[in-house]
Amino acid sequence: MDKIKGTLVILTWNEIDGLKNVFNKIPVDEIDEVFAIDPGSTDGTLEFYKDNGIRFIMQNIKGRGEAFRIAFREARNDDVVFFSPDGNENPEDILKIFQYLGESNDMVIASRFMKGARCDEDNKFIKIRKFGNKTFTKIANILFRGKLTDSINGFRGIKKEAFEKINPDAHHFGIEFQTSIRAMKSKMKIFEFPTIERERFGGESTARSFKVGYQFVGLLVKEFFYG
Repeated sequence: MDKIKGTLVILTWNEIDGLKNVFNKIPVDEIDEVFAIDPGSTDGTLEFYKDNGIRFIMQNIKGRGEAFRIAFREARNDDVVFFSPDGNENPEDILKIFQYLGESNDMVIASRFMKGARCDEDNKFIKIRKFGNKTFTKIANILFRGKLTDSINGFRGIKKEAFEKINPDAHHFGIEFQTSIRAMKSKMKIFEFPTIERERFGGESTARSFKVGYQFVGLLVKEFFYG
């Protein structure tokens, strides 16, 4: 069977628990190119890659935004999909993202807020992240005439040409929000489909809600007035 002509990028930073749980569900044998980007895990993540024959690139400048830019410099294919093996993202949706990218979409986002989707906070009484994500998405839709349901989720695919055109310069967790905004501003074809977000396997998320929220406010201002 021919492999999918695309590149899967695994993003990690001390995610050994997640890797042990989901790696055998990642369709690495069905994708033409698979590599990881890591800023220097110390919990056995890098050793896990070595043991399982996964090429990894050491990220000297920390930040999720830098990881995205490294990925597109290194990827040899036009269709690039990002996956974080922390337990939240469903590995069964990886091939779906490649499929939708192959249907002439510039960007594909696995949405946690569409009908049939699930956010990992849905079973909680106070849904801080869900409220924040939906609020920022709604504001972005109003400012940039979009129709997205989840502009922030990092589980997505982007065509290399589209990424180079929007040329995002955001750092840390603002990279996904900025790519969504600039894709809307450029009238690119964005496709969303529902995904089921599960609980993390181990460790805590490095995305702090209020700190990230301040970054998103800054991005909105920058993109509206200067971008």
